[in-house]
Amino acid sequence: MRAGFLLAILLVSGGYAWLAFAELDYLSSAGRLGPGFFPRIIGVSLMVLCAASLYKDSGFRETLSAHWRTAAVVAALSAAFIALLEFLGGLLAMIAFMAAALAFLNRGRPWQNALLALVLPVCVYLLFKVWLNAALPRGVLLPL
Repeated sequence: MRAGFLLAILLVSGGYAWLAFAELDYLSSAGRLGPGFFPRIIGVSLMVLCAASLYKDSGFRETLSAHWRTAAVVAALSAAFIALLEFLGGLLAMIAFMAAALAFLNRGRPWQNALLALVLPVCVYLLFKVWLNAALPRGVLLPL
């Protein structure tokens, strides 16, 4: 399971590094460090560290964990969250993600799941929007 996780992180960090090199400028028009400086360092560092861990780890020989389906479902829910972020907006996408993830991971406790799926995203929304004054994706359905 560890080798699969490291391989997945290696692929994601490779995509992240590719975007940093292809889309973001290393230097700004004024000759200062641009928006691509730190993402390039982070992407390449992640790739090197994951490749080194894969090389050092003998995890390729181990069998799949019993929890690979859970990891796959959480990864699919995360991909759906990212895909729905621009359409639903930050708050609604977080609520939908939390509700779906908790329904899968915490079966048998619907009231606790509903409470957590509402309270935690609202707290994160208030933290970013009110306290940090950071922009969150605005949705097409309900732009908050």
